[in-house]
Amino acid sequence: MAGAYDDRDGFIWMDGKLVPWREANVHILTHALHYASSVFEGERCYNGKIFKSREHSARLIESGRLLDMVVPYTVDQIEEAKYAMLKANGWTDAYVRAVAWRGAGEDMGVSARRNPVRMAIAGWEWGAYYGDAKWQGAKLDIAKWKRPSPETIPTAAKAAGLYMICTMSKHAAEAKGCSDALFMDYRGYVAEATGANVFFVKDGEVHTPLADAFLNGLTRQTVIQMLRDMGLTVNERHIMPEELPTFSECWLTGTAAEVTPVGQIGEFHFQVGELTRKVSDAYEALVRR
Repeated sequence: MAGAYDDRDGFIWMDGKLVPWREANVHILTHALHYASSVFEGERCYNGKIFKSREHSARLIESGRLLDMVVPYTVDQIEEAKYAMLKANGWTDAYVRAVAWRGAGEDMGVSARRNPVRMAIAGWEWGAYYGDAKWQGAKLDIAKWKRPSPETIPTAAKAAGLYMICTMSKHAAEAKGCSDALFMDYRGYVAEATGANVFFVKDGEVHTPLADAFLNGLTRQTVIQMLRDMGLTVNERHIMPEELPTFSECWLTGTAAEVTPVGQIGEFHFQVGELTRKVSDAYEALVRR
């Protein structure tokens, strides 16, 4: 499948039924378009099975709750819809995007209590998110924006509005020849990339930022448990940017990123080392079980 995302063959599940791809549209006065009242999930299907599927569906509902928005479907209904969409398109390996949003209705101001909450599930066939960086090591810029305080935004929600600075930072990074950008948080601690969590290696131990000001990714949680099952020490802690040159290896995790080695962040370089490759291989084996 190729071409613009609004002009493709196939089917998208939308508000309880499968509709032809090009007909899956919303009105220009959709509340989410104006006020970012939208939550979503990114998932991958491997060999006909969506990895951590139910956890993703549950998080979508929870993200909606955190935005004071009741998603009108249960986990079981969302699961059924996801697999119906995959079957309709004939996919066994695909990226899955579930999204819920406040639609057009009687309200068109900041308040939207009288507007319906709508939902859609789309998918597409997608390779490595960072291309060749999956094997060579991604190059990251350091973003000028910072992850905000949990007192200003619902950091535990996977909400569309929280990605505004991600798009801006990724554009700035790409203009410098980088694959992505690394954020610090509002306190100055290392946080995450624009759509992935980050891990570091030092003296045989793994270090990853404490997820207290950004989304605690499902892939992040999976990799932490996998590392501990391997007998490795994982330190979830606040990491200062001046520590970056003390780490020997680095990688990113996320549904789209999977496990992607990092070769450079700003002026700091990392090996695509043995542990990084071991974790990447172990994750690949896990999701394709």
